[in-house]
Amino acid sequence: MPGFEFFGDEERKEVNDVLETGILMRYGFDGARKGIWKAKEMEQAVCSTFDCKHAQLVSSGTAALTAALTALGVGYGDEVIIPSFTFVASFEAVLSVGAIPVLVDVDDTLTLSPLAVKNALTPQTKCIMPVHMCGSMADMDELMAICKANNLVLLEDACQSIGATYKGKKLGTIGDAGTFSFDFVKTITCAEGGVVMTNREDVYLACDGFSDHGHDHKGVDRGADLHPFIGYNSRISELHAAVGLAQIKKLPQFLSTQRANNKALRAILSTIPEISFRRVPDEAGDSCTFLSWFLPSAEITKAVVTEMRSQGIMGGHFYWFDNNWHYISKWEHLKKSITLNKLHPELKAAVIHHANKDFSASDAVMSRCVSTLISLLWTPEQIQEKGRLMTTVIKKVLNDHAVTY
Repeated sequence: MPGFEFFGDEERKEVNDVLETGILMRYGFDGARKGIWKAKEMEQAVCSTFDCKHAQLVSSGTAALTAALTALGVGYGDEVIIPSFTFVASFEAVLSVGAIPVLVDVDDTLTLSPLAVKNALTPQTKCIMPVHMCGSMADMDELMAICKANNLVLLEDACQSIGATYKGKKLGTIGDAGTFSFDFVKTITCAEGGVVMTNREDVYLACDGFSDHGHDHKGVDRGADLHPFIGYNSRISELHAAVGLAQIKKLPQFLSTQRANNKALRAILSTIPEISFRRVPDEAGDSCTFLSWFLPSAEITKAVVTEMRSQGIMGGHFYWFDNNWHYISKWEHLKKSITLNKLHPELKAAVIHHANKDFSASDAVMSRCVSTLISLLWTPEQIQEKGRLMTTVIKKVLNDHAVTY
């Protein structure tokens, strides 16, 4: 990870196909495009690669979440349960449809705690949104059981776990709908883009129309399409889809390399008894975009991070507990519900309430966690050197804190 590390002639070829026609928009201009339909082709590739019936490309992972929530009927007064460790897009999308983001604790999978989800259920709960962070997955059996027992929809935010599986099923295809992000630092990149995947035709048709101003796309003349409902514009361009089409063909290579490099680095860190690793509900399904590891205490973890920074080797490592984009402790704008437009007073109050709850259970996990990004370009020698530098720092800090190993 990410796919841009393997950018090459394949991407250039697909993009040049589009440039030669001059038709950069995904809809219309049938004759001028000379049979070049990159967005359609990539949607077909998504369906075949990830074993889903339908795929709708959009402009971003955030747009994909918004379209999916809308298509699933989530809106005013509904509560959507999301994890305290995610990307800000998760709660942004929930707010964009007028629903309430109900943040709950994560466990040692770094994803939604099923127990926390159960404790957060109310009559207003409409949707559970697991976010498969850092290449691995939530406990989908538990979450699906909760949804079934309470008649809830399940929307998978699989933006960070492209290619991962859970008991043989591709993440993003298990719930009512799932989403990927294809931004510049994802496993597959379009530079900017996203997709909604679903096995429900009604959800697909709603996303198809919603992402293009409500067009029903049933006619041969897009300008004469009917508008069964109000939509928005979150279309992907043919140029972005072209890049993604080349990238998706490389996914097996990406996954194979990630898993090998992850395994090699993990073997080095495993020599230190005080290090433990995130719990993965299905080890065989981990896409291995990150290696997430824990130290015995928050104090030791912070000291290791500080020492790595002082030695200039923190690049590619993420201490999420102190990260502006991914963890509740840094989301002051959410905690104060700071928006450019006015929210309904009840929604604003609900946002503030749920963002300022006690997340000590999450803190206990995230304050001890560091995630190391797995590069596709590492050589075996570079992995060994990276591991040597990391273990040297970790052992020094453990020694300074009088921890034996």
